[in-house]
Amino acid sequence: MRVIRSAAFAASVLGLMGSAALADGYKDCTKLDKAAWKPASEAEAKAKAAGYEVRRSKIEGSCYEVYGVKEGKLYELFYSPEDLSLKHTIAK
Repeated sequence: MRVIRSAAFAASVLGLMGSAALADGYKDCTKLDKAAWKPASEAEAKAKAAGYEVRRSKIEGSCYEVYGVKEGKLYELFYSPEDLSLKHTIAK
């Protein structure tokens, strides 16, 4: 019985670590209150100006996350809603 508990505990710990490793979102862009954020449409406009075909956008943590395609490849772009600076990019 003790071996089964140990194995179950190990599996649950590994499962938690694996799920954290799969999370690829960048979530920390600003500490500014949401009322002072620039509009999300401006983050989309910055992505378009950089040559991305914008598919959609959303708020992820304290970032604007813009999904765009460039040269046939999908990207996730994370912009600060404070100054619309690009904080992180993930190629899919």
